[in-house]
Amino acid sequence: MSQLSILIVMLAALIVPLLMARFQVSNMPTAIAEIIIGIVIGQSGFNVVQMNSTLNLLSSLGVIVLIFLSGMEINFDLFRRQPDQKAEAASPVKLAAWAFASIFIVSAILGFLLKALGMFNGVMLATIIFSSIALGVVIATLKEKEILSRPIGQTILLTAVLGEVIPMLMLTVYASLNGGHAGRLWLIVLLFVAAIILLRRFKQPYQWFNQITKSTTQLDVRLAFFLIFTLVTLATTVGAENILGAFLAGMVMKLLKPEQATEDKLTSIGYGFFIPIFFITTGIKLNLRTLFSNPRALMLIPVLVICFLLAKMVPTFIYRRRFSPNNSLAGAFLCATTITLVLPTLQVARNLHAITATQQDAFILGAVIVCICGPITFNVLFKATKEDLIKQRVVIIGANVLTVPITQQLTSQLYDVRMVTDNHDAYSTYNSEVANITYLPTVDEASLKKGNFFDTEVLVVGFRKDDRNFPIAEIARKNGVERVIMSQMSNHHDFNNIHHLVEEGVEIFNPYNVQSSMLRALIESPAMMDILTDTEHGIFEITVKNRRYAGINIDELPMIDKITISRIRRDGKWLTPHGDTVINAGDRLFVTASYDDIASVQAALSRNN
Repeated sequence: MSQLSILIVMLAALIVPLLMARFQVSNMPTAIAEIIIGIVIGQSGFNVVQMNSTLNLLSSLGVIVLIFLSGMEINFDLFRRQPDQKAEAASPVKLAAWAFASIFIVSAILGFLLKALGMFNGVMLATIIFSSIALGVVIATLKEKEILSRPIGQTILLTAVLGEVIPMLMLTVYASLNGGHAGRLWLIVLLFVAAIILLRRFKQPYQWFNQITKSTTQLDVRLAFFLIFTLVTLATTVGAENILGAFLAGMVMKLLKPEQATEDKLTSIGYGFFIPIFFITTGIKLNLRTLFSNPRALMLIPVLVICFLLAKMVPTFIYRRRFSPNNSLAGAFLCATTITLVLPTLQVARNLHAITATQQDAFILGAVIVCICGPITFNVLFKATKEDLIKQRVVIIGANVLTVPITQQLTSQLYDVRMVTDNHDAYSTYNSEVANITYLPTVDEASLKKGNFFDTEVLVVGFRKDDRNFPIAEIARKNGVERVIMSQMSNHHDFNNIHHLVEEGVEIFNPYNVQSSMLRALIESPAMMDILTDTEHGIFEITVKNRRYAGINIDELPMIDKITISRIRRDGKWLTPHGDTVINAGDRLFVTASYDDIASVQAALSRNN
């Protein structure tokens, strides 16, 4: 019977996504569908599956892997200062912080209210549950809408991150206080110290792991599970919850900057095997018959659903500082999805005998109802505003006969170009010809920082004198500019300076070398000049960020009729593309396309979702 129960659970895990695809169920999170099918085959339904030691073990591993992957979902770059100075007062970080603060306050009020009504006595537990947000569900929904990289997507995402991290820490404190380990609470600091040590210990060797790994060793995956079990073991040793250790392991793995292939493998292991078992067994263990036979517990369900929704409605007013009322309300409903952390929280509380089995089932059922309503309501309410095309920001320093024509020729559909000059005569001459030119009395580090000119993807230093270009190029790299291109005008090479700048990552542009190369190309490949001077078509580089197009063949790309892919740069190696070549996230495609088509193609492939 034990083996049969495991077989039925595995069959259910296989059938759920197939049924959802067959009946085109896209608004309901897969986790909810898995809980529902668990209810059907469990003690509340046909009772064909009984929990056993093997299923309990797999379920426990499932929640640990789920929380680990949630930790890996955190994008720490979102917490960095954004270059959008105009919206600084309503930046995603500030909006998310205020939004979660309001959620937390309302959750605490609702907890006290439930206690005053005699419906639920655990104020701190209710606060944790009502304030938690299902980060994985939020990310999946934002990716589907392709708004993860837009301001509203980042704001909702950061709110969800706080809604998972802070309740996680509170749960650890709650478990320590109620489990008789209050005196060992300070030992949790050791868990964070261990996470930092593991991060520092493996940061450098991790790159070496990627070089020596192979299909039969999978060192990156082995390292991930080593981190999980190390921090989970330490967490339980110091009196913390194992899910806190798993969450920290996920954060450490994320900070190691694993390749996309590693993330895909870990996601496949988690969502392909362990996590579905956890959600299905959650449904199996639900006893709805007992719940529905208890009038007091039955009355608790609508109250909890209302509390789940009320706790997340206040951010609507905070989001409206920057977004439309409709989209603000939609974002609040999406934040109401709260299943990921609710389940392990309830299990902890149940182990501590802080709640009854009936109350646990009522909370789970309320969370399931909200998790169904949240994404559906979001998809109904959210209306995409007119999105700007993805533009690459370029700053060109120096206005002269070399740089001005380039500025004019960079199409405004693809590039946001700003020009800087300290020559007042040049500013007066070109002010009417260049759309965005700034005059600075002195071009130095302080003035460039004040003008926010280091907030760019590409910075071109194009003065006519090398002794001016060298220091600015070095300053730009020190201020974090990703690509710095420096014009070297003199034929008298300063090898020491050039070698130093190249080591710093500066790209050198020498007009004399370019002219020589162009002349040779004209002699050896006359058609090449036609390609380079074509005013209707061009050669472009596109980095694939849109996961919707990752994992499919080149000939299956919907825009393949508009572009010709000549080369692919992947993991530092060149690939020759064929129709059956699979596109990976992070691939750099070198394509030929018309200027009319390239904007839409680049927007589709480069959208970060």
